[in-house]
Amino acid sequence: MNHVERFRAVMDFQPVDRLPRWEWAMWWDETIARWHNEGLPRELKFSRVFDLAQYFGLDPYQQFWFSTTDPTIEATQHHVEGIVSNLDDYRRIRPGLLPRHDAAIAGMAAWAERQRRGEAVVWATLEGFFWFPRTLMGFEKLMFAFADQPELLHQINRDLLEFNLRLIDQIFRVCVPTFMTIAEDMSYNHGPMISKLTFDEFVAPYYRKLLPRLQEHGIPLFMDTDGDVTLLAPWLEELGVRGVLPLERQAGVDGMKLRQQFPRLLLVGHFDKMTMNQGEAAMRAEFERLGPLMKTGGFIPSADHQTPPGVALEQYRVYLRLLNEFTNQP
Repeated sequence: MNHVERFRAVMDFQPVDRLPRWEWAMWWDETIARWHNEGLPRELKFSRVFDLAQYFGLDPYQQFWFSTTDPTIEATQHHVEGIVSNLDDYRRIRPGLLPRHDAAIAGMAAWAERQRRGEAVVWATLEGFFWFPRTLMGFEKLMFAFADQPELLHQINRDLLEFNLRLIDQIFRVCVPTFMTIAEDMSYNHGPMISKLTFDEFVAPYYRKLLPRLQEHGIPLFMDTDGDVTLLAPWLEELGVRGVLPLERQAGVDGMKLRQQFPRLLLVGHFDKMTMNQGEAAMRAEFERLGPLMKTGGFIPSADHQTPPGVALEQYRVYLRLLNEFTNQP
């Protein structure tokens, strides 16, 4: 099977020759800096994600992240975080937001051809309807705004919806990704950060307008949300969001319970990154914990967030060896 066929078969709960070997969140910049002192070639910079994945023998997955604040792939949001307090603030900074991504989209053309040949999997990431308001307002102001400034939040998300739909149209003219993710980070270690009532009023309506555009092309959408997604999962399934990641163990997520409750929910991640510096026995035990979930289909094991800088290069190589071993099991 080629890489595209393998991903689609796994996510369709069909048999595969092996599971994909993919680090969806890759590595912290501090991790790569450490590894440069432990033998990683220094030309493999933190930003060269695809080259790093090739170096480590991982499957070729190429991400394109379409930022709301910067037209570059390596976008940062710190220059706008928390600067909006009211509608006047938003209107003032609005001209500098939601940039065009023409150069990045043009760069997808070569990857579209590689994807067509099955040589690489292309995925695109949008920013979501909880993420973007929180970026602009900061967490505390956002929480108050749900009660005090609903018109501000709806204006922000109407603009974001228009931006994302326009992006999708542009992207699809060049490359139809194998799958897409949407950045939300809407949950923490005790569950969703907002109530179902708030979700239904401020977030769900925009998903209902976004998702049909993806469904027309058969593209599954995964929500990227840290923390415990268990209580959030039925809200997403109701909307038509197909999958979730990264299923953080530190937040108490239990992938098998999710699978039993939501048999068709697509899952990525769930390997406890905190075992990666504890030796081979601990990492092997973690893969064995995931073994039954791997056999259910619809799941790709991967570190449950970026590999932290406490992990030595040699420890990561042990992880990769075990990843290859366990993903090769029928």
